[in-house]
Amino acid sequence: MSIISDFNDDEKGMVLEGLTLNVKQIQDDLLKEILTLNSGTEYLQNFLHGSSAKEIFKKKLPIVTYKDVKPFFDRVANGDSSDIISALPLTNFFMSSGTSGGANKLLPSNNKFLDGYAFINDLLVHVISKHVEGVDKGKGMVFHLTGHETRTPGGLPIEPGTSWYLKSDYFKNRPSNWFYSYTSPDEIMLGSDLKQNLHCHLLCGLVQRDEVVRISSTYASGMVRVIKVLEDSWKELCSNIRSGHLSEWITDSGCRNAVSMVLGGQPRPKLSDEIENICSQKSWEGIMKRLWPKTKYIEAIVTGSMVQYIPTLEHYCSDLPLVSTTYASSESIIGINIYPLCEPEDISYTLMPNISYFEFIPVEGDIVDVVDLADVKLGSSYKLLVTNLWGLYRMRIGDIVKVTGFHNKAPQFRFLGRENALLSIDTDRTNEEYLFKALNRAKLVLKSSDLRLVDFTSYADVSSSAPGHYVIYWEVNVINEDMKNLEFDQKTFLECCSVMEDSFDDEYRYCRSNEFVGPLEIRVVNDGTFDSLMNLSISKGTSVTQYKTPTCITSEKGLQVLEKNVVARFFSTLSASHFA
Repeated sequence: MSIISDFNDDEKGMVLEGLTLNVKQIQDDLLKEILTLNSGTEYLQNFLHGSSAKEIFKKKLPIVTYKDVKPFFDRVANGDSSDIISALPLTNFFMSSGTSGGANKLLPSNNKFLDGYAFINDLLVHVISKHVEGVDKGKGMVFHLTGHETRTPGGLPIEPGTSWYLKSDYFKNRPSNWFYSYTSPDEIMLGSDLKQNLHCHLLCGLVQRDEVVRISSTYASGMVRVIKVLEDSWKELCSNIRSGHLSEWITDSGCRNAVSMVLGGQPRPKLSDEIENICSQKSWEGIMKRLWPKTKYIEAIVTGSMVQYIPTLEHYCSDLPLVSTTYASSESIIGINIYPLCEPEDISYTLMPNISYFEFIPVEGDIVDVVDLADVKLGSSYKLLVTNLWGLYRMRIGDIVKVTGFHNKAPQFRFLGRENALLSIDTDRTNEEYLFKALNRAKLVLKSSDLRLVDFTSYADVSSSAPGHYVIYWEVNVINEDMKNLEFDQKTFLECCSVMEDSFDDEYRYCRSNEFVGPLEIRVVNDGTFDSLMNLSISKGTSVTQYKTPTCITSEKGLQVLEKNVVARFFSTLSASHFA
């Protein structure tokens, strides 16, 4: 993999063109490299017996899920040699976010992942510069966070890719260009306390508000969390700016020293007044552009389970473009969005052929006909497989993607959702696509009543009722700032219940009509409940930068957090005959 950090913009453009013109050759060469290097591993020896031939790989090596290969990963995590699965030393493990079911996966990695991470970042410098004028004239308010590092029983670090990158030489020795120019010193990014880090990030960004040209968080959910912190603490932030001194409760020495350098002990009453005047206005619609007037775009992943946060971001960010740059998972860096200013619903990712070897199982049809990256068809949907240089071989990562076009010979994919059904009581199988469709219709009902959905998760309840039924946990707040308290208007929430389940597929309707599934229930929870759910996940090892609210929750402790915060319950009033 080429190191392109020192390349000029034209040279990076040539790299992108070369990658997308030679997809088949690059993928075949990469597979050959992977199989030749790792042919002696215990795992590949079991199937390939030392062969590195593509045809033997296709014929003999099984397609697997995480459950199939978890015993091999566990052995390495517990102290066995890396060469069980990888000829290159495994240096750490990633804890996946467990987006769909709240169940985390522990996945091995090594420096090849870091190489890919740095490569993609450097390529994005070219892509964004090409589409966003003036982005090189200021700084990024980038909410990088590392969080606490844990270790496997064998002593290997467990951390997300972002954290690992921030601690690496790639980041320490990063190029001095606009992409790596931040309002926050590195010490804040390397802190481990979420509350302290976000306060310090915001404080540095506000002090330098006239220099901010982009605002970035890994996920849309993280950006929404940043805005919530700003809502809760803007008065304290203004006080810090007015006095030139940081609040005493910030005890992280790295953060204190770094922020003190930014503040310089210099009182800024005029700046404090400007920010206070903006934040004290009744409506916070478009607040991000008003606070940071030179901002060109908001960067955060808004595809997949993050689509639910788009309306909230659009409210606070007004006409600022929402830019989703990268398609990545704990298994691999996968692709980039080469048209970053497109509308969220039009986002597709161009897969990069030099990082992992990709295969695709067509969603349509009963015959398992696995195809290569160069052979996918326009308009077809596929289940994604990953083979890489850090110990994954033909692994189903659970993503379903659709081919929307090509850049040169490189396919572009839209992320459709996760492979497994999220909710199931009987023969019904409700996936993310239908759940988000139902949720978006219910949001319109909420909006008409001046209410906004803050966050949600779902659960297939088969124990509290017979037959079982879908439970949707909602945290809701008011849109109109004049409304002091959330009022549980029964008519509104009952309509939301009915609208949601009326959006599900034919199999759900069949089950409801025959009373194999009971009426859908919405359980409204206290303000801050989903923050508590996040804190529970972080306490178990998930990184704050990687955390995403599970679309469907299976964790018993997570359910306990939700249940103890339920303040209202509403059931759909639609009869079984309605679905016939």
